[in-house]
Amino acid sequence: MSYPRSPLAPDVFPSLPAVSGVSLATVAAGIRKRGRDDLLIAHMAPGSAVAATLTSSACPAAPIEWCRKTLEEGDGSAEALVCNSGNANAFTGKSGMVSTEKMAEGVSSLLGVSPRKVMVASTGVIGEPMPDDRIAEGIRRAGSGLVASGPDSWEAAAGAIRTTDTFSKAAWVGVAGTRANIVGIAKGSGMIAPDMATMLGFLFTDLAVSPSILQASLARAVSTTFNRITVDSDTSTNDAVLLFATGQSGDEPIADGSDPRLESFQEALDEVCLSLAKQIVRDGEGATKLVSVTAAGAVSEHSALKIARSIAESPLVKTALAAEDANWGRIVMAVGKAGEPADRDQLAIWIGPELVASAGRAAEGYSEAAASAHLKGDEVNIRVDVGVGEHEATMWTCDLTHGYIEINAGYRT
Repeated sequence: MSYPRSPLAPDVFPSLPAVSGVSLATVAAGIRKRGRDDLLIAHMAPGSAVAATLTSSACPAAPIEWCRKTLEEGDGSAEALVCNSGNANAFTGKSGMVSTEKMAEGVSSLLGVSPRKVMVASTGVIGEPMPDDRIAEGIRRAGSGLVASGPDSWEAAAGAIRTTDTFSKAAWVGVAGTRANIVGIAKGSGMIAPDMATMLGFLFTDLAVSPSILQASLARAVSTTFNRITVDSDTSTNDAVLLFATGQSGDEPIADGSDPRLESFQEALDEVCLSLAKQIVRDGEGATKLVSVTAAGAVSEHSALKIARSIAESPLVKTALAAEDANWGRIVMAVGKAGEPADRDQLAIWIGPELVASAGRAAEGYSEAAASAHLKGDEVNIRVDVGVGEHEATMWTCDLTHGYIEINAGYRT
């Protein structure tokens, strides 16, 4: 099934710079759909550092278990990534890990690296055996297609990891004070309520960063970006964000937390991750609006985040947004069910710039027409102040339309 391009999609794929020490190849292996690339291989320079955030799902896919063990037992380095779309290799029993091992071993033979230096990722339908022979043949064919990273190869790579995505997702930022760049690609459209990251996100930098600092930086970036988005409140079995640092930019390594360049690196990483996270929401299945939800006046940031998530994930709120109906009573409901401290008689709610509720009732002079006018745009802002503290947090979500049902009802056909 093909899906119409999201009305919130960017006009063009960005022109991404090369990341020194990264080569890419994509092939059409025929994993689920014919005639489109569905297998990506990335080859990194020897000694490249790796960091990861992986799904907290109690039913993780086999590639997640492979990556987790590789990270726990390894030295913080990786030299390759292989990712397939079309089949999640999740809930596939012991054969799923065998398939993952075969993918790693195939890339190992192709590139002459240890299998434990190969990170593996999969995305697609859950519960179906992997087509090992087609994947193995695809890996072999990819060997002749490896090219240095650059605008064309990045676009091909972002396209190969898509499933129900209607556009390829990518972003990049230069690291101030260095010659290095950070480039990221991601996929995700449904089953998005990350509890670590997004469905899949791959980030690459040519700056040299020690594995421990790289991991800390990624965890920080993920916590305020990918972990702040939701499309449908469902956390994937395959969520993974991987960050590779090749050290090929020619800059001195960032080896400790006192390096003044670390702040610039973190800012650049945060920016790339936030761009990719918002692109995923823009491509939410059936979405017509990008929605930011901010909860303020909370007793803690954790409490604020729970309240914002309660609003962002409420089907009643999301369907009202789809209908462009300023039914702020549904927002009151979502605040109340969050289970966090809130003062009903101090609660204030804004839809866009319009104060719609205040002091426990409809705001004096409230204009429903003004609130509804804001909802007609493709970017919507909701803000609540629960009146019990000084902390706030923001989530990003989308509206819930008939398109979501249509896409998911026919996902396997």
